[in-house]
Amino acid sequence: MIQKEIAKTCEILRNGGIVLYPTDTIWGLGCDASNEEAVERIFFIKKRPNTRTMLILLDSFDELHNYVENLPEITPDLIDIFHKKPLTIIYSGAKNVAPNLIASDGTLGIRITKDFFSKQLCFQLKNPLVSTSANISGQATPTTFSEISNEIIESVDYVVNYKRNIIQSAKPSSIIQIENGNSIKVIRK
Repeated sequence: MIQKEIAKTCEILRNGGIVLYPTDTIWGLGCDASNEEAVERIFFIKKRPNTRTMLILLDSFDELHNYVENLPEITPDLIDIFHKKPLTIIYSGAKNVAPNLIASDGTLGIRITKDFFSKQLCFQLKNPLVSTSANISGQATPTTFSEISNEIIESVDYVVNYKRNIIQSAKPSSIIQIENGNSIKVIRK
């Protein structure tokens, strides 16, 4: 069942579709992070200015060098320190993703997902996934599937049939930014 759901979701992503899917934090809107048109559609769905970038999910630490020009030496230590809670790190020197995902200062938020489903999506897609909260910009972030608005549900190409009935409230990831090589700025704990 889950493998069929992963295969179907990957097919939609490969064809430029937008999906509503569970992550290691909250339910997210996602697309193939290399598809500029799909990324633009997510900005449109969220009614979010494209000056506010979105993060990407990777399936493993080994993939980071493909999306960050000069991976800071401190990265593995930070991931170890935050190993119990999902961690998004904002890196300088972003590369190999849709240009509209990269902030004007060249940065990109990246999280190595620990969730089986989203990890498998990244692995089988062979590309990172965009991950942004499943809400209209400025509205409350839904913490369960049942809190996602019909407007969002009806705007995507596919809603994943996995973990919809989980009622445990999820929380967004911690966010830190690595500046000047190894200087750390906490954005969200």
